[in-house]
Amino acid sequence: MERLQICDFKEGQKVQTSLLITQLTKGVTTSGAPYASFNLSDKSGTIEAKLWDVKEDQLEGVDGGKVVSISAEVLKYRNALQLRLYSIQKMDPADYKAEDYVRSSHLSQIQMKTKLDEILSSMKDVVYHDICSAIILEFEDRLYSAPAAAKNHHEFAGGLPTHMIAMCDLADVICKLYPQLNRDLLIGGVLLHDMGKTIELSGPIMTEYTLEGKLIGHISIMESKVAEISKSLGYGQSEQALLLRHLILSHHGQYEYGSPVLPMVMEAELLNFIDNIDARMNMFDKALAGINQGEWTQRIFSLENRAFYKPKQ
Repeated sequence: MERLQICDFKEGQKVQTSLLITQLTKGVTTSGAPYASFNLSDKSGTIEAKLWDVKEDQLEGVDGGKVVSISAEVLKYRNALQLRLYSIQKMDPADYKAEDYVRSSHLSQIQMKTKLDEILSSMKDVVYHDICSAIILEFEDRLYSAPAAAKNHHEFAGGLPTHMIAMCDLADVICKLYPQLNRDLLIGGVLLHDMGKTIELSGPIMTEYTLEGKLIGHISIMESKVAEISKSLGYGQSEQALLLRHLILSHHGQYEYGSPVLPMVMEAELLNFIDNIDARMNMFDKALAGINQGEWTQRIFSLENRAFYKPKQ
């Protein structure tokens, strides 16, 4: 029988299914009763779950990154579905693949690679083309499964290349409207600005920041990689390499958001806007997908802690 997925859950429904634990925290209520709070996921989404009056033996073998069998009731809390767990049991790792429970891009790896190859082929400036091609080739083994973030936006398997491709589509539209922009520079910035996240983040399952990610960060990781690759290709002193490094360093747009320098060329300014547009649209899609027309989302911290209305029309 086909496994019931999170996207099919309805308020008031009793469910029995298997889900991946992406987060587990233990706590005590104001009355002193112990409980466990989970984030559970499958390919269709993520849902919060609570196990009240939990006994220690109920959590034996139950931990983050493992798939568990659950029995629960679907409730609605603050306009979001939530599970009240009745039981949770560990499963034999031989009976599942954790990656089968991880959200992934709507694009296949073949589609993503084909699209990125087309984008690279469209670059007319040989320096931008060669630098971007060399870096994408170096990171190819981890790129197509990489998330773009640990949370907030595109935090799923293949989220990084999905984000890159959508941003390239936006960049092409904007460059047609404003032909004074250097299209190859802007596309190069889109392709490389977040590539350091393949090192900064651990991967699509239980995504965490790596030691290098915490100590250095994806901006510095990729700026130094562009400098290294450019030098190895004989482009180290070129203006193109310098501009690509600038776009990477400035793409967060403001000092307080982590950019060591502010955008100082048009393409750097546009890269920041395009990045923000695609990230926010992904956050909107997630927030609005789980609610009915005429309802409000929960407050979304990454969107200035605002709630959003889903129109009836």
